Amino acid sequence: MGTLVSVTDVRDGRRITLQCPLEDRDLVLGASVAIDGVCLTVVEAGGGTASFDAAFETLRATTLGAKEQGSQVNLEPALRMGDALGGHLVSGHVDGVGSLRSLELRGEAWEVWFDAPAQLHRYIAPKGSITVQGVSLTVNDVDAAGFMVGIIPHTLSVTTLGQLSQGDRVNLEVDVLARYVARLLETDAQAVAPKSRITHSLLKQAGFAPQDER
Repeated sequence: MGTLVSVTDVRDGRRITLQCPLEDRDLVLGASVAIDGVCLTVVEAGGGTASFDAAFETLRATTLGAKEQGSQVNLEPALRMGDALGGHLVSGHVDGVGSLRSLELRGEAWEVWFDAPAQLHRYIAPKGSITVQGVSLTVNDVDAAGFMVGIIPHTLSVTTLGQLSQGDRVNLEVDVLARYVARLLETDAQAVAPKSRITHSLLKQAGFAPQDER
């Protein structure tokens, strides 16, 4: 986790400076870092801090626009070729903002329900993956409004998820594989639909019906 040490308004955006306990190699100029699941570019670093520019669309479409000095955020450097893949593939492109609906202690873990935007429901399935505030989680259940995950004590202690309260807004990124499968099914349906009407003329052209006698 990192902590916002300053937030400065710039033209059509904000410059966010964090106390950033990542390795120096992850904070070189131009490197990508996920901040609460939002992929941003390092524009300045040194002395244990790093700065990032968040443009107007990022501020509008994610929770970063509401962050203030002192806020804690989840940090993750970009995956390198050959690194171990500990969770599912995450691009850092937030698909929508949801909200925490409820929390219930189940043994040592928490059962947590999140409401999700309606346009994301088709991509969320039980035992599938989803990213909440940059944290890779497994979907345990879904309903008409959102989804449920189980969060263990370790995850709560090393991420900002342990600080969430009912109604808090969260960045959501659905599984990239689910997005591609949905798109493939959609384009396949569009391609098949116009050809689904079999006519006598079409059968003749394909050689499955006799040609007209002359």
